[in-house]
Amino acid sequence: MSRRSLAHPTGISDEPRIGALLRYAWQRVRERIYVGVRKDGYSDLNRAHVSVFRYEGLDGRRPSQLAESLQITKQSVNDLLRYLEKHGYLESVPDTKDKRARLMRLTPRGRRLDSVVRTHAAAAERELAQELGEPAFHALYDMLLKIRRQG
Repeated sequence: MSRRSLAHPTGISDEPRIGALLRYAWQRVRERIYVGVRKDGYSDLNRAHVSVFRYEGLDGRRPSQLAESLQITKQSVNDLLRYLEKHGYLESVPDTKDKRARLMRLTPRGRRLDSVVRTHAAAAERELAQELGEPAFHALYDMLLKIRRQG
């Protein structure tokens, strides 16, 4: 493997930068999760609804926290949450620490969906590990953990 300069990591200016490459990987994992969720019978959900069920988890969070995490407006997140509540995936309960705020709580149906999402996320990881090879996948994973810790 050759070393690339930091000014032009790819050595060619029209090659994608690291952010774009990470986005491609994320989109691939996200699509794998969505397709799996749909195959498992959750046909009432679109990609945006499924994206609410991410690593950080939905249970016990405020809508404003979720909006910040998803990097979307509070209005958009509230639209998603209302839909999920209407379809039995979650409920909104008062925050005992702040009477003005509400917390999202997963219903039994929502917990099942959360489990399905995590199952498909793990399958996406296994597929990547198989394609990249276990050592390369674990090296990538370790590097991403290091970035997270330093962030």
